[in-house]
Amino acid sequence: MKELIGTGVALITPFKEDFLVDVEGLKNVVNFNIDNGIDYLVVLGTTAESATLSKKEKQLVIDTIIEVNDGRLPLVLGIGGNNTAAVVEEIKTTNLSNFTAILSVSPYYNKPSQEGIYQHFAAISKASDTPIIVYNVPGRTASNINPETVIRLANDFENIVAIKEAAGDIVQAMKLIDGCPEGFLVISGDDMITLSMVLAGGAGVISVIGEGFPKEFSEMVKLGLDKKVAEAYKIHYKLAPAIDFIFAEGNPVGIKAVFKKLEICGDTVRLPLVGISENLRSEIDSFIDKF
Repeated sequence: MKELIGTGVALITPFKEDFLVDVEGLKNVVNFNIDNGIDYLVVLGTTAESATLSKKEKQLVIDTIIEVNDGRLPLVLGIGGNNTAAVVEEIKTTNLSNFTAILSVSPYYNKPSQEGIYQHFAAISKASDTPIIVYNVPGRTASNINPETVIRLANDFENIVAIKEAAGDIVQAMKLIDGCPEGFLVISGDDMITLSMVLAGGAGVISVIGEGFPKEFSEMVKLGLDKKVAEAYKIHYKLAPAIDFIFAEGNPVGIKAVFKKLEICGDTVRLPLVGISENLRSEIDSFIDKF
């Protein structure tokens, strides 16, 4: 899956002040990322506030991104949940012809055993003709996918092609890189340790900070893939404060504030998220002014 090597970004869903989807703002975000070197786009991930979108709004987001992308970059679609049967049904009834892969999060809230996680993704694999990226994010799901489970899935199902690994654990990431079969991609889901993962043998990142600073972040990943360590780390340390800022009050609260400062779209979020504090906004704005 060469299309998934490099920098992907988890796109936000811009909202107007009345909380309706801001279609023009979304188009601006997509074009900004395409124009600045991003390698692929992730649609309706957690960063898109997909949990707060209606089925009709999700389709509007999908249609808008497909239209403005116009085949320029590979697209990945988030389809996941904690009801296996419902995820399988959504995969079977969704038109996936425009998508290179599905990003599917490990079941949240239920806290299944490792065998339960394996069987969940086994069922998804059997239902999908589209390649699957497993998404491990224990901070949101309350359970970790152990490396042994990922390695088992990677060996047992040809269409499970990658993992977005967001446990924030470089040792766990290295176990995945070492233990998974050749061609299986270990993709960082944690912006702060992306470069470390890439230098250890990872395939790149699905990023949040990358959509706000696409030129710099994608260049850092390219340098890392080329093992140009000193040059890559120079960019990493330049961006590191912004990574802390954008997650300080939740995602996508921070990255939306970046887009507002850049005049790409507004920063409205839907409850249960709330808008950014003025202190954090000042820090983000000051960082961008000096960047």
